[in-house]
Amino acid sequence: MRVDIADSPVAARGTRRWRINPPPALVLVALILGLGLLLPLARILMAASSAEGIAAAGRLVTSPVNRGIVVNTVLLGLCVAGAGLTLAFLFAFVMARLDVPFKRLLHTIAIIPVVSPPFALATAVIVLFGRNGLISQGIFGVAYDVYGLDGLTLVLALSFFPVVYLSLLGMMQRLDPALDEAATGLGAGPWRVFRTVTLPMILPGLAGGFLLLFVEAIADLANPLVLGGDFTVLSARAYLAITGEYDLVSGAVFSLSLLIPALLVFLLQKYWIDGKKVFTITGKPSGTPRLIGGLWRWPPYALAVSVAFLITTIYAAIVVGAFTKVPGVNHTFTLDNFRFVLLGIGSDAMIDTTVISIVAAPLAGVLGMVVAWLVVRKLRRGAGALDFVAMLGVAVPGSVLGIGFLLAFHPANLVGGVTVIPSLAGGGAVLGGAVAIVFVLTLRSLPAALRSGVSALQQIHPSIDEASTSLGAGDATTFRRITLPLIRPAFFAGLTFAIARSMTTLSPIVFLTTPETKIMTSQILAEVDAGRFGNAFAYCCVLVAIILAFIGVVRLLMRDGPARRAIRVDTISSSSSSSSSSSSSSSSSNWRKEPGNE
Repeated sequence: MRVDIADSPVAARGTRRWRINPPPALVLVALILGLGLLLPLARILMAASSAEGIAAAGRLVTSPVNRGIVVNTVLLGLCVAGAGLTLAFLFAFVMARLDVPFKRLLHTIAIIPVVSPPFALATAVIVLFGRNGLISQGIFGVAYDVYGLDGLTLVLALSFFPVVYLSLLGMMQRLDPALDEAATGLGAGPWRVFRTVTLPMILPGLAGGFLLLFVEAIADLANPLVLGGDFTVLSARAYLAITGEYDLVSGAVFSLSLLIPALLVFLLQKYWIDGKKVFTITGKPSGTPRLIGGLWRWPPYALAVSVAFLITTIYAAIVVGAFTKVPGVNHTFTLDNFRFVLLGIGSDAMIDTTVISIVAAPLAGVLGMVVAWLVVRKLRRGAGALDFVAMLGVAVPGSVLGIGFLLAFHPANLVGGVTVIPSLAGGGAVLGGAVAIVFVLTLRSLPAALRSGVSALQQIHPSIDEASTSLGAGDATTFRRITLPLIRPAFFAGLTFAIARSMTTLSPIVFLTTPETKIMTSQILAEVDAGRFGNAFAYCCVLVAIILAFIGVVRLLMRDGPARRAIRVDTISSSSSSSSSSSSSSSSSNWRKEPGNE
């Protein structure tokens, strides 16, 4: 019999106590989320609802140019969502359902864009397929104009599809093979089994992936700035309004027009698609998945290999371009690009970016674990609200969050005529804006750590926490010495994502950088704007090397030595035995042994 720990007298007394004296962790989390997410969003709404903001909103609706920008944004989102979902499904299908060789290599190539800077692909595509591209002009003799919707669709689809691919692959691998076997026993062939059994099971994942790609596409800033050309979208228009026209109110209006569809899609995905989940595993899956063979397996496999070859070619162009004088024009070997990055001006950006990421990534990991602990273990009421607010870090487009920070924390922006919050962004910012950048990066990486923590905590029986509490440990001690060691793999998984996200993010921090703080992604954008592609490629190579080095260190920390394993096993065993003794000796705890656990 399963027992809800929240129904025990101890939990009930704790809930009544929190109404008067909430735990410090909840207060701290509420303060961080309030200042970092809710306040910037509130400032955007305030700016957009002012008289000047209403006038700017009117121009957005009535101006043919602005209406065209809105149409461009929606069109780009739909094209990228369709193309990216197709690629994600193709790779997941090949990996999970086809009997083909070199799957590990194909998987590795597919996830390379996860650790690359946001516009590395765009810059390489210009060199390869631009008007004087090495492939378009050099091989095929075609002066192809890669700028615009088609180039953006290609780059954004290749950049964002790996996340959806990993999600779909996990869904396909978790399906119970007994369903396929039952359909096969009724006479269905492999393709019909996939079409009538497997595909309906993963429809929620497909719908969720489409919405995720749509939001990522309309919110992206870096690639439209590099590859957009005359095809202007809302994120680039908001950036130009603030940095080129110095019009914060118009920037807030453009940001709000991005925020509304992003939040609607987030709510749709969270409450509608999540409610459409299909459960196919009621116990341990039986049997092995039947892979599709025959001649029909080769066309989708060839298509996946072609896409993988395209990805490899683009990244090879980045690596080779980092060692050439002028990529696409002068292919003389040189190390000047790396001297610029490692020994020249770029060294400051490399150091600043690394230090900021080292600070922001652990903060995001720890904060995600704390929020997950509050949501799963401690809060009976308000857990859904806390989870929703924490997830806004991924729902709110990066450029919107950056503009919100600029409105909320810039020294020139006053609330009621009085500066109520110390300056964090813009001129006179604390530590040259580094505090604001760390704050933003932490909140942007928080959702991944939160989801990892929630998944891990839901697999740990609450009796372990109860045992610690019954021995006199407080919440902080229980979390530090019992809960956190048990969810260490989830913590490091969130930390890995936070490192990659912190090192490659541009859209929220481009508004917060100052001359005192240099960020590598901003420097890459500056080099691309100046046409110094060699320096930009060298930046990309160094940035990817740093990310991979960090991930390698995290993986080493995840390994359990004999002493650590013994300590963890002793901790779990003693906690479980304490829980069993305390539950059996207390008649008011409402605990019963579950069958099979005796």
